[in-house]
Amino acid sequence: MRDIAILFDLDGTLVDTAPDLHGALSHSLNRGGREPVSLDDVRHMVGRGARALLEQGMMATGGMPEPEVFEALVADFFTYYGDHLSDNSKPYEGVRSALEAFRAAGANLAVCTNKPHGFAVQLLKDLDMAPFFTAVTGGDSFPTRKPDAGHILGTLERMGHTSGKAFMIGDSDNDITAAHNAGLPCIAVSYGYTEIPVRDLGPDHIIDNFDELVPLLTRLVSGRA
Repeated sequence: MRDIAILFDLDGTLVDTAPDLHGALSHSLNRGGREPVSLDDVRHMVGRGARALLEQGMMATGGMPEPEVFEALVADFFTYYGDHLSDNSKPYEGVRSALEAFRAAGANLAVCTNKPHGFAVQLLKDLDMAPFFTAVTGGDSFPTRKPDAGHILGTLERMGHTSGKAFMIGDSDNDITAAHNAGLPCIAVSYGYTEIPVRDLGPDHIIDNFDELVPLLTRLVSGRA
């Protein structure tokens, strides 16, 4: 798989981060005098970044507060989450073995997430996954973020990928739309964080488990799929 670039979303694709995001959101909602939302609710709110997650939590528990109150809660959320990034987050089944197989085959790997870059880098370090990737880009890495094609194209540039095939692996409409906007095929996981079933979002391929990804990409690269 040399000359092949594979970009991965992070939350809901590589790593189940919902438990720690839920903890941070619950903390900030409590600070704002709001009731908590459920972990399942959070799994449907993740994907557009931490600030958007807090906005959705606010809307689900009574509406947006005054701007200065919200900004204080945003700062509180970031501080708390930064201290609890990897308390309960873990890679999904099959992820590590797939990354090892891709690395052994010479593929160029990167993370392209709407999570703030600093959080993404630290989480990958905490989970001992950082060495797999030649680039990690977050929602604050470029002027635009997924679903804008610029996020994908900027990540490819940081990977040093100038020729050969490239693929996006994600779990939500942001990933699928960004990939297609950038002219890349998208493989979606069925288990991720999305309100709309991923099968209704138009990915090029769907996998139910990461163990399916290596053989699928092998077929796609060889033209046998």
